[in-house]
Amino acid sequence: MKSGCFYGIGVGPGDPELLTVKAVKILERCRHVFVPRPAVNSESLALNIAREFIRPDAQIHELEFPMTTDPNELSRSWSESAREVLSVTERGYDACFLTLGDAMLYSTYIYLLRELRALSPGIEVVTVPGVTSFAAAAALTDFPLGEGREQLRIIPAIDDMDAVSAALAADGTIVLMKIGKRLQPVLRMLQDAGRLDGGVFVARAGQAGQIIETNLEKLKESGEEAGYMSVILSRRGKKK
Repeated sequence: MKSGCFYGIGVGPGDPELLTVKAVKILERCRHVFVPRPAVNSESLALNIAREFIRPDAQIHELEFPMTTDPNELSRSWSESAREVLSVTERGYDACFLTLGDAMLYSTYIYLLRELRALSPGIEVVTVPGVTSFAAAAALTDFPLGEGREQLRIIPAIDDMDAVSAALAADGTIVLMKIGKRLQPVLRMLQDAGRLDGGVFVARAGQAGQIIETNLEKLKESGEEAGYMSVILSRRGKKK
């Protein structure tokens, strides 16, 4: 029996209309859809974004990925998830995995794909790119991400804030992702680097509760929750 194909689909940042035509066509015919679920009793945002394009008789498989940095726990989770996917594809069925934004940018799909390749080197895979949150933010705010030979850097503001500071000191355009509860420290670093003026902030792009702020000074009184699912675009010495 020929094994099924595994599709990794980036569903974009939130607006269902930003799914690609290719993604929609695959979802319309695929009967097994895998979605990430961060914790028990929580819904998959990726599933909610793509739901209207999924065939009515499709089986939804939820893969729970623990919110931990324990390498052993993460390895166990990826292995279990990959084996669940293979239990479908090895019976000859195609399967999709939905992930926010683009499938190959800071995505859970990357780790799942790596594990699938290790367990089943011959598996057929098609990765479908999606609109990134920073591309959506740029479109919402008319913010050019690159002009001429200007450099563009994408920086996750997670743990190494020294790396963030070094990036902000350089010229060109900076995209700050994964800000979360670090919004206030990030704003202070932007101000110290002379980048606060002219930057833009977008949270939950294309989703309910979308926030767009072109005056970053106004965010200084915001709480930690304001940085959830947000991105900041900054150009040194230039207005947007």
